[in-house]
Amino acid sequence: MKNLMFAAVLSLGTMTAFAQEEETTVEEVATEQVEATQDEYSEIAAEEVPAAISEALEAAHPGATISKAYMNEASEYKLEVAKEDGETAELYADAEGNWIEK
Repeated sequence: MKNLMFAAVLSLGTMTAFAQEEETTVEEVATEQVEATQDEYSEIAAEEVPAAISEALEAAHPGATISKAYMNEASEYKLEVAKEDGETAELYADAEGNWIEK
């Protein structure tokens, strides 16, 4: 009887540990999918960039122009910018014109 009880407890513990491990895996996959979606940018017209970003660009890089603009589902913007001195840069900003480091 003791052996049967021990086997039942051991089996229950193993199944519980396996279920917890599986839940963690599902959570990790969901987090990775959200992060991947947020990193996927779709090209938009430069005119669609919010005024706050254009103003922040002019303040930080006077004379720079947006060559290409992209936006992701998190409303973050990726800008390919041409500066007056001929250099190019890739900048990231949120819709309010705050710069994001990537």
